[in-house]
Amino acid sequence: MLFRSVHNEGQARLFENKFLEMLTKTHPLIIWGVYIPILAYLVYRANVVYEISGMTIFLLFVSGMLYWTFFEYIAHRYLFHMVSDNIKTQKVAYILHGNHHEYPRDRTRLFMPLVPSLILSTTLFGLHYLVMGDYNWAFFPGFMLGYLLYASTHYAIHAFDPPFKFMQPLWRNHQMHHYRDEHLGYGVSNTFWDKVFGTTFDLRKHKEDKEKAKELRF
Repeated sequence: MLFRSVHNEGQARLFENKFLEMLTKTHPLIIWGVYIPILAYLVYRANVVYEISGMTIFLLFVSGMLYWTFFEYIAHRYLFHMVSDNIKTQKVAYILHGNHHEYPRDRTRLFMPLVPSLILSTTLFGLHYLVMGDYNWAFFPGFMLGYLLYASTHYAIHAFDPPFKFMQPLWRNHQMHHYRDEHLGYGVSNTFWDKVFGTTFDLRKHKEDKEKAKELRF
């Protein structure tokens, strides 16, 4: 699906129903406030209930965070930017991500809203549990922390100038993803998997546009 039009003010209307429309918006502090106690409880169960050692928990947790970066890339490339001639599929793609490309400065939709987020995370926990068994109690919290850091980085890219020089490539990568070529630069929290799969920007052809970078921020 191609997201061509860009509006620097306003926000998309996703549902006519006011209640459903409300559920499409959230604030980062709400998501962090809900998930941190849940993730802490999962780690607690891993150690106390399932007697997984501290070192194993640490390794599983870090593995979950690293695995998130791959999941982030695959989801952004093949789910959020799914290409289809089917009208219903296009509508799903727009609800998931197309509205963000059309209204990139809408800060209320930079994190996945709470209700769909809890439904999706619960489903993913169950799927990972089928593969990892009890070890998932330590792996999945790392995976979800990876998500929270990714979403927070995405929020920061749209809100602020890069706070440190080493973070400038991330900011530039996402600005070009929005304004140069939406089929490159899928990584948000990192650019590692873009390099692996050949979806990085050729900086000789794609120059930074400072005015567009300003327009990306709210």
